[in-house]
Amino acid sequence: VQLQASGGGLVQAGGSLRLSCAASGLIFDYYAMGWFRQAPGKEREFVAGISRGGLTTDYADSVKGRFTISRDNAKNTVYLQMSSLKSEDTAAYYCAANWNKLTTTHTEYDYWGQGTLVTVSS
Repeated sequence: VQLQASGGGLVQAGGSLRLSCAASGLIFDYYAMGWFRQAPGKEREFVAGISRGGLTTDYADSVKGRFTISRDNAKNTVYLQMSSLKSEDTAAYYCAANWNKLTTTHTEYDYWGQGTLVTVSS
């Protein structure tokens, strides 16, 4: 199983980025997907999640109204559209796959991508 995250980079505060995570080696439709982030010196935290079919989503309070998670099961890809970025959004962003259910708990995810770095300058 491989989860390949991409799309990170340097952006000014108030700007936007779209992260992508391409999955291979698993039946993508069977997995709920999540995005997590980890800033230096901090614990990994849940950012957003989406159910297998894409009908249910969940967001951390800190990103509600600014970030949107979506998925394209035909392309085995999950996205994270990030807008109105703030300096506190600076972190490495990881995508993860959980068999069957949407969850905010990182220990319940089965597979992880390698992370993509997002840096927001103020």
